[in-house]
Amino acid sequence: MTDYVWHPTAEYLERANVLRLARRHGIDTIDELRRRSTADICWYWNAVVEDLGIPFATPYRSVVDLSRGIEFPEWFVGGTFNVVDACIGRWLATDRDRPAVVHEAENGSVTTLTYGELADQVGRAAAGLTELGIGKGDAVGIYLPMTPEAVVALYAAAGIGAIVVPLFSGFGAPAIAARLADAEVKAVVVADGTVRRGRSVSMADELARALPRSPSVRTVVAVDNIGARVQVGRADVTVADWSALVDPGRAPHRFEPLPAEHPLMLGYTSGTTGKPKGAVHTQAGFTVKVTSEVAYSFDIHPGEVFCWITDMGWVMGPLSTIGTHANGATLLLYEGSPDVPDRCRLWSLVERHRITMFGVSPTLIRALKATPAEEFRRYDLSSVRVLGSTGEPWDADSYEWLAADVFGGRVPVINFSGGTEVGGSFLAPYPVEPIPSCSLGGPSLGMDVDVVDDDGAPVRGRVGELVCRQPWPAMTRGVWRDRERYLRSYWSRYPGMWWHGDFALVDASGRWYILGRSDDVMNVAGKRIAPAEVESILATHPAVAEAAAVGVPNPQKGEVIWAFWVPRSEVDTGAVADELRRLVSDGIGKPFAPARVLAVPALPKTRSAKILRRAIRAAAIGADPGDLSSAENPEAVDAIRQVVHGSSACGAGSTN
Repeated sequence: MTDYVWHPTAEYLERANVLRLARRHGIDTIDELRRRSTADICWYWNAVVEDLGIPFATPYRSVVDLSRGIEFPEWFVGGTFNVVDACIGRWLATDRDRPAVVHEAENGSVTTLTYGELADQVGRAAAGLTELGIGKGDAVGIYLPMTPEAVVALYAAAGIGAIVVPLFSGFGAPAIAARLADAEVKAVVVADGTVRRGRSVSMADELARALPRSPSVRTVVAVDNIGARVQVGRADVTVADWSALVDPGRAPHRFEPLPAEHPLMLGYTSGTTGKPKGAVHTQAGFTVKVTSEVAYSFDIHPGEVFCWITDMGWVMGPLSTIGTHANGATLLLYEGSPDVPDRCRLWSLVERHRITMFGVSPTLIRALKATPAEEFRRYDLSSVRVLGSTGEPWDADSYEWLAADVFGGRVPVINFSGGTEVGGSFLAPYPVEPIPSCSLGGPSLGMDVDVVDDDGAPVRGRVGELVCRQPWPAMTRGVWRDRERYLRSYWSRYPGMWWHGDFALVDASGRWYILGRSDDVMNVAGKRIAPAEVESILATHPAVAEAAAVGVPNPQKGEVIWAFWVPRSEVDTGAVADELRRLVSDGIGKPFAPARVLAVPALPKTRSAKILRRAIRAAAIGADPGDLSSAENPEAVDAIRQVVHGSSACGAGSTN
């Protein structure tokens, strides 16, 4: 790694939101603010609410109540709150005509909603949802690309007290059905389709294939995005037209305050069992945390433009939306492929819309890194003040190409790490401190994180487990309707400490690093997926006796999935491999199609029949599999190594 380091200028130090907060409380440095924010979490989160003017309809009596234990905190006790008021209503008296949402489609068309127009559409959509029988506590799925309707639907559903269930726009029918069924979703807002690389991609058809396994769904609200017909295939499901919901003739809904702890959203994340976990986020807690992230980490001010190349189905979609609007800024949405018509599409997006904070992934930048300098230097990127990144590790070459070559070393890269169940970040640098290449900075404000050994003792200079010792407002309130799974997933490893499942390191100079998952969850271009979710699909093929999926390092995507399967009998393994890849693509989504599908004689297992995925992964990448004393059949590891490195005759598969 090189010595590239971002150094804040006097101008950054003078106008930074995070230093404004510090100075209000007599604090001089970001490190001192970090210490103070965890020494007294009640002081810190109350200071955030006051500093950012986050409105509560009824003031809270206390910041947090831990009487039920650290695992079950109650935040902003006695307060009432509505996310629509916090993000939209608060700006109408003074900034009604400020752009709130700007959407650019792949074909270059642009749609803009001011805060006033957004408020009108949200109010009418909320009234329409209530007429369809949706109310407090009902789950509403949002299966949309990054269009203005996705933003309107999120606020409309949340504003009436419904629980939002965002769905990744690239999911296949089985993945959609699993989440709809688990959340008992009552209504789904779906686009007829979207456009990528000039091709129409149906979304309504994918939902229709999911509905037979989603018995709770009673209503589908269809958004006309590409002019295609929407058919759901179930006679007992009502199909409503989005345009009717937001018709100007409809009287808007009058939003009422809700309890601060009222559920806002179920953010689904993969678990090691393969069954997705619904992380429960609340109205006030999620809003306060993400508003502070956008204000302090990404330094957004009212009227500036925030853009993150993401999807509403990942936590960065709701985080970007709510965090941007609670800070009075403009949210820029891009719908389409980021390299159409060429690899400079993103830079032209920055120039046209004068983006202030630009969020990208390492995978995306690795794909663009081959762009000749004379091409990207044609564009005016001077509006960008901060770059954002999350979800996966950086490599130094790509990081420094973005920071130094494209942006001339004049803006910080805020590389932060957290997760869906965190509702934001655990670790993050701030633009007012030096940031070395690829750095995660240190603990995010208010987050009492640590790295510990197997006994829970703090460690420095060697790898340990990432934990958090105190709660925070956006901490998931549980796994949806599964208390035991919540406790087992996050609190069983170290009693009294949140266990995140990431290997981490704090080096001798105090720099923090995330070194990958300590469980088996795979990270494909920043999208986490459990092996069991892939394996359950592979096992449906009649030729497959058993299967295992592992994440393998990839220079473009961080990790890609390799699938290993044991044939039941003599079959054409190449043909079956192609069929298995299609099964996963159709079942979960194209981004998760295995890069390689390899037939092997056996999978290594423990004596209790648990598949040793880490040993499989080690054999696949040519690493030491470690202690195999618990393996019933350690010779299976050598056989896998031979298949991968010795011959390709036992399986087929291209490498993405």
